[in-house]
Amino acid sequence: MNFKYYCLNPIANVGLEKFKNFYEKTETIQEAQGILVRSASMHEMELPEDLLAVARAGAGVNNIPLDKCAQKGIVVFNTPGANANGVKELVIAGMLLASRDIVGGISWAESQKDNLEIAKAAEKEKKAFAGTELQDKKLGIIGLGAIGVKVANVAKHMGMEVYGYDPYVSVDAAWNLSRDVKHALNVEQIYETCDIITIHVPLLDSTKGMINEEAIAKMKDGVILLNFARDLLVKEEDVVKGIETGKIRKYVTDFPNPTVAGKKGCIVIPHLGASTEESEDNCAKMAVKELMNYLENGNIVNSVNYPNCDMGVCTREGRVAIFHQNITNMITKFTALIGEAGINISDMVNKSKGNYAYTMIDVETSLSKEIIEKLEAIKGVFRVRVVK
Repeated sequence: MNFKYYCLNPIANVGLEKFKNFYEKTETIQEAQGILVRSASMHEMELPEDLLAVARAGAGVNNIPLDKCAQKGIVVFNTPGANANGVKELVIAGMLLASRDIVGGISWAESQKDNLEIAKAAEKEKKAFAGTELQDKKLGIIGLGAIGVKVANVAKHMGMEVYGYDPYVSVDAAWNLSRDVKHALNVEQIYETCDIITIHVPLLDSTKGMINEEAIAKMKDGVILLNFARDLLVKEEDVVKGIETGKIRKYVTDFPNPTVAGKKGCIVIPHLGASTEESEDNCAKMAVKELMNYLENGNIVNSVNYPNCDMGVCTREGRVAIFHQNITNMITKFTALIGEAGINISDMVNKSKGNYAYTMIDVETSLSKEIIEKLEAIKGVFRVRVVK
């Protein structure tokens, strides 16, 4: 059992070193069973025939053609939470930069580098950069995933009154969330109540442009907005107008673009959220772990186009993985075909996610090439993979 992987972007060595000795890094993408990627776009790529999985060392996957991969039986993984601490720290920094005019003060000090009386001048000028403290301010967090929970907990320790909104909060996130965080029943409660609002939701059709003129109108005067999630969650033209009218005090974003760069009231950071050695290392290690577990065992953990599915290490004679449409009667067809061949199924699991489904079957006797071809011929099957 040997596998080849290809890196579309530089991946931290601390992650690549986790590969076992039967994994080989190839410089020829067409040979790869696994691809590791960070930001490189794969939308125009011709996907290799032997490609089984793509692991994104990071959370966002808008650079990967998810449906195209799903229909070819290629599992796409991401690494949720691996960079959460790095982003959390920058969000806190963003709040401080927006509440206190630290950037303006530093710029003034740089402009006075040749002034021998700079210390005396600072005492006169510092009132122009005065700000407000975070303690006792109301912070609204939209999205309580790995990052949102960490921001909430730190903010509570800083003496802030924290409100969180997430209708889909996971059990793990709920356990990790401070009991003192107030749960908002709807996003409007965040808009109407909070002095500072930070967004931590994925970019979906339902969330695209969610911070717009209508939402801003519901917010408190002088609100501070932070966006360290995805640029398209915010209609930034509306934010700029809000700054001009005084409705919005500051807008902090990690996504530079011509709409906000250099604009009054906008603090634009060059996408540094996960740009730490620790985040890159964590993402690389997690991506490699996911890739190995899938290639060796067929197990899916943290996929964005197929459901999570874990049967551990196969102890039977054979294991087959079937990628197919999420439609009725598929399992019956698989089991009937295998049963007709006189082969006993010792274990099986079927999971679905949207239009796609994944079935793993452990058998007492290895499946012949003929049976595999018959499984592939079933209408609605995208791919059949012999794991063992």
